[in-house]
Amino acid sequence: MTLVWVTGNSGTGKSTVCGVLRARGYVAVDADEDGFSCWIDRDQGEVVVDPPDPVPGGWLDRYGWAIVRERVEALVEESRFRIAFLCGSAENEADVRDLFDLIVCLVIDEDILRHRLATRTTNTFGQHPEELAAALMWNPRMRAIYESQGATIIDASQPVTEVVDGVIDAVQGLTGATR
Repeated sequence: MTLVWVTGNSGTGKSTVCGVLRARGYVAVDADEDGFSCWIDRDQGEVVVDPPDPVPGGWLDRYGWAIVRERVEALVEESRFRIAFLCGSAENEADVRDLFDLIVCLVIDEDILRHRLATRTTNTFGQHPEELAAALMWNPRMRAIYESQGATIIDASQPVTEVVDGVIDAVQGLTGATR
């Protein structure tokens, strides 16, 4: 099995890519769904059961979006004989990085990021000023961080079909499989 982490900043299109991969017949899971990720209190280490939406001022200083290792391990087991994609972003990603065979990072410029966060309808993250500021702060850092880790970098400002083709091409380069 090949497990691929499709990641990037908020607004880069991870959930959209996930949906297209599913439509093309791949095992693709959105890490924001099905208990893969949750808000945690960084001070206490406790899961936040009912997080506020939008987040109040200071929220992102204390709470973080974290991926649940046990859920990723279960995906590895469930998908033993197929390529599987987990699409998301989490601040504790280092805790699960060893489970992935390939990391693909989607990147976009600041203007596209602002537009996507302001107009998206799938969730509200990034529409509150504190969330937008966090996304804008992280956006220029993402590419450098993932390049230093050997991730495949994909320009997600392209049409989604081209972005998904790029993700699949990266997997083919790893596995030798054909599209």
